[in-house]
Amino acid sequence: MAAALTLGAEEELHLIDLETLQLSARAPQVLSRLPREGYSAEIQRTTVETNTEVVDSLDGLRAELLRLRRQLVDVAAREGLGVAAVGTAPRSTFADFELTATGRYGRMQEQYRLLVDEQLICGTQVHVGVADRDLAVDIAQRVAPDLPVLLALSASSPYWNGQDTGYSSIRTTVWQRWPTAGSTGPLTSAAEYDALLADLIGSGVIADAKMAYFDVRPSAHAPTLELRVCDACPLVDDAVLIAGLFRALVREAEVAVVRGVPRRDRPAPLHRAAIWQAARGGLRGRLLDRSEHPQPVPAADVVRTLVDRLGPVLDELGDGDQVRALAERALARGNSADRQRAALAEAGDLDDVVRLVVEETRGPAGGRPPGTEALHRYRVRAGDEAVASSAQPRPVYAPVLRALEDLGPEELRRREQARDAWADAHGLHFRVAGHEQRFAVDLVPRVLGRHEWAQLRAGLEQRAVALERFLRDVYGEQRVLADGVLPASAVVGAPGWREEGRRLPAGAVRATVIGFDLVRGEDGGWRVLEDNLRDPSGAAFAVAARDLLDAVVPELPRPEGLAEPAAYYERLRATLLARARPGTRAALLSSGPGSGAWYEHQALASGAGLLLLGAGDLDVVDGRVVATSSHRRPEHVGAVYLRLDGDLADLVDGSGRPVGALLLDAAAAGAVVLANAPGNGVADDKAVYRAVPELIGYYLSERQLIEQVPTYLLADEAERRTALERIGELVTKPVDGHGGSGVMIGPAASAAEVVARRAEVAAAPQRWVAQELVQLSSLPSLVGGALVPRHVDLRVFAHVVGDGRGDARVADVALTRVAPEGNLVVNSSRGGGAKDTWLVTGP
Repeated sequence: MAAALTLGAEEELHLIDLETLQLSARAPQVLSRLPREGYSAEIQRTTVETNTEVVDSLDGLRAELLRLRRQLVDVAAREGLGVAAVGTAPRSTFADFELTATGRYGRMQEQYRLLVDEQLICGTQVHVGVADRDLAVDIAQRVAPDLPVLLALSASSPYWNGQDTGYSSIRTTVWQRWPTAGSTGPLTSAAEYDALLADLIGSGVIADAKMAYFDVRPSAHAPTLELRVCDACPLVDDAVLIAGLFRALVREAEVAVVRGVPRRDRPAPLHRAAIWQAARGGLRGRLLDRSEHPQPVPAADVVRTLVDRLGPVLDELGDGDQVRALAERALARGNSADRQRAALAEAGDLDDVVRLVVEETRGPAGGRPPGTEALHRYRVRAGDEAVASSAQPRPVYAPVLRALEDLGPEELRRREQARDAWADAHGLHFRVAGHEQRFAVDLVPRVLGRHEWAQLRAGLEQRAVALERFLRDVYGEQRVLADGVLPASAVVGAPGWREEGRRLPAGAVRATVIGFDLVRGEDGGWRVLEDNLRDPSGAAFAVAARDLLDAVVPELPRPEGLAEPAAYYERLRATLLARARPGTRAALLSSGPGSGAWYEHQALASGAGLLLLGAGDLDVVDGRVVATSSHRRPEHVGAVYLRLDGDLADLVDGSGRPVGALLLDAAAAGAVVLANAPGNGVADDKAVYRAVPELIGYYLSERQLIEQVPTYLLADEAERRTALERIGELVTKPVDGHGGSGVMIGPAASAAEVVARRAEVAAAPQRWVAQELVQLSSLPSLVGGALVPRHVDLRVFAHVVGDGRGDARVADVALTRVAPEGNLVVNSSRGGGAKDTWLVTGP
């Protein structure tokens, strides 16, 4: 072989103060206690660089990396420091930067300013021996399309300045700000490469050849080709995997050069896009394939395709078995960014993330062995909340899933039968199109930890107050319209607008009970999908789901601090009476047994101590609302919880008496509180949904705490044009839709359905919105005695007693809704089910 194909690596490693878990600028002290061979300073005093000896094998490289790390860890420990091989330290802040005192670094700081001041990043550089520099330049061009795969495997920098960036490798974004970062562009020889460097140095933009920060380059100090695109890897085996793949890529390219295979250079913008895609999603997202017209493909598929393609070369090098095994392990456990986010979701503290990366850097090359057995028969999906890609149950779910596995398939099928019998015996049903159906409850609960639930509560309480202020405003002074935050056409006259809403007193609470639908993407991030301010249902079903699980699978181990959903009822009663006249009762006004949510109406009334009334059970006497049912004594009603199938204004009793109009008159006079107020549907409107982040800023002077799904308002010509071009990729829905009615998920629709939806949008664009498709997270569900993955969303309930910042409270009860197999629509009316949702609120 013309290329020696030897191996070497340089690792940049953060120093972490083990007490504060912050970066420590004590690299000079640490380096003074280390041999000069193998260790050196970096531009920031919080980092030490290691340099391996030249080796011939992956095993030799692993031994070298472990040797250098072990010595550094031991010396750092004597200073009270830990070592973290990650792209960014999770708790790093801009103030942590301290410059290493050399003339070269001082000049760089003077010239580049902010780029240097924010250089709190660490990478792994892999060297492969290629002494012929012409050959090295040619190979560098040929391997470029595969570099994003290596970056995705290495990604270890999701956090920057103490915040989750949304990227798997924010280090890449920070690094690419340097003027020479990225691709060199097409080059044909070492002479051209040297001329390029000379021009860059002559321009004064860089000082020397060491500042050629290209993704891959002929080394400035060794007869090697140097890979520079990767984050630092906390697990040594991930660095070894990348080295094995890179060496195989070099050998594959070398063979192509020898055989005279023409080189096909990828255009620089496409290369940059592929690198960005890898930095954004890592192994959880999609990577661009290496075709001439790159397409996004699941990252795991791209990794396996690369390993398969390189198979003959890997075998020739003697690395085949090891690289294949390391690649599958990496895909199973995820990259460091995935593991860091999982640690934060579990414990809710960045300190735990820092401890994780320090432990992985110090620990065995392949990481600690898993503490639980894999669920070998379970089909793992990307974005599974309960089971990692390795098929290992996540810690919070491990006891539950293990208990279910221990019951065995036959007993689990018996429990499913017991579940259905319990639901029938307790009337746990709902009605769709006049037909009664059993409300399906899955026996595998969903678990939300204390930290995660606290974050959701804070974000939804913020949203609830903003929406309450919006409703008071649009049915009052309409400042939001006068100030141009929303056009009047989006509110007055919108499908949810009700003119009678303007009759209520100025201080009336309008959105007493709000339901929020949230989705969690495969990336783990939460988003609000819809706001429900008319008559959100599901709370009583959530309470019933817990009762059902307690009866059918009592042996499932409950976590400490588990919230009791039945407490919802007392909170509901207190909320309804908060603004009612003292000494009066709260009532639930229902459309009766024919209502689809009749079970819930009964359960809410019974649990919260509400009068359950129909239109014929109410009267207004001397300006006061009275419950007049024949089977009870008359009682004064101070609050009426509206759970009607139609508008209150249209409500009449059996004799035609205008009960709705009478109630509206009483409410306008302040004699009764209506929950939820007529006209709340204007805030349900999907066009208003799109503006909620602006409403939060307008009414609260805050930024939204929970993101929502990007939404296109199709009444806007420019947005409509954009959406119509992609309607087969988007979700389209009516602005006033609910219950999944009218929703079309573009990728799942037929060509005929897409054409029909285009026509509907073109005919009445103001009636439609389009949203980006969120690939919903999934959870195991029990079907026929076996665990299978199903997509889920979450409905959460907030109670509002005023428009003050602290007047909204999210109840500690939630309903997880489950989509049928192969579907993303979770509504029970569309064949979906539900899960008991375990909210951990205590320590």
